[in-house]
Amino acid sequence: MPITAQHVRETVDAYLAEHPDERTALSGLVATLGQVGDSVTSRKEFRGHTTAGAAVLRPDGLVLTVEHRVLRTWLLPGGHVENSDLTLMDAALRELAEETGISPDCVTPHSGLPLHIDTHSIPANPAKGEPGHLHFDFRYLFRTTADLVELQEEEVTAYSWRSAGTLAAGRLRTRVMDAAR
Repeated sequence: MPITAQHVRETVDAYLAEHPDERTALSGLVATLGQVGDSVTSRKEFRGHTTAGAAVLRPDGLVLTVEHRVLRTWLLPGGHVENSDLTLMDAALRELAEETGISPDCVTPHSGLPLHIDTHSIPANPAKGEPGHLHFDFRYLFRTTADLVELQEEEVTAYSWRSAGTLAAGRLRTRVMDAAR
């Protein structure tokens, strides 16, 4: 059964219970969720849709990043939710395995809640017939001792284990750095 709006709403509510100062930052997600319901997980919902990512942290404090082929930028492994995903965390684990070859068996979740939820704009992609839209990215923290990465080169072009201090998103960076300590 695909991820429902109820699961997304419950995840957001639990996240905001831990991070009430982010209520304003997530107001667009909450409003969109109210408007679009279960289609919030559909990549064809261009008012905004959910994505899931994995912040993978090694014992030495380095975090895995991948270079996204289309966006040509360094990001956490992640992507769109699929109908086969039962939870947002499942989506993050699936995307991690697809993009990097790191199996869910090789990582340990830090928590059942996202470490960070981010809203960001995705530019139009005329080749795919997609207008500019929003991604509501649910980022989960996982710990690993795995080092072997096998890239899915259709979506990512390179990988790097980097200092958490190099992550661009301020709240995400701070939380990953705190977890690394």
